[in-house]
Amino acid sequence: MVKQVILNDTPIQVENFHEETVVNKKTGAKVPKISFQFRVTSEEYHDITVLLYENDFQVKVPEKGMEFPAMIHTYSTSVTNLYEAGATGTFSLELIGQ
Repeated sequence: MVKQVILNDTPIQVENFHEETVVNKKTGAKVPKISFQFRVTSEEYHDITVLLYENDFQVKVPEKGMEFPAMIHTYSTSVTNLYEAGATGTFSLELIGQ
């Protein structure tokens, strides 16, 4: 069970990790696609959203020996305001290889 994904050298503790191989519509190449959820506290919110705005990542999944460049395919969060002290939200992220 995968418990950590590293995005651009930022380790993230994850839940519900799923991986598959898909075909890149532009190149026809087979690329990895991963999805997972992770919890974000109000204290982490700013740093995580700044990271996600980069949209292009070097992804590492140490437990699977995976490393690949990726971009966000889909993204959602359970809350829209994590600026309240003590608040926690669940982010869902799907990344597709480039």
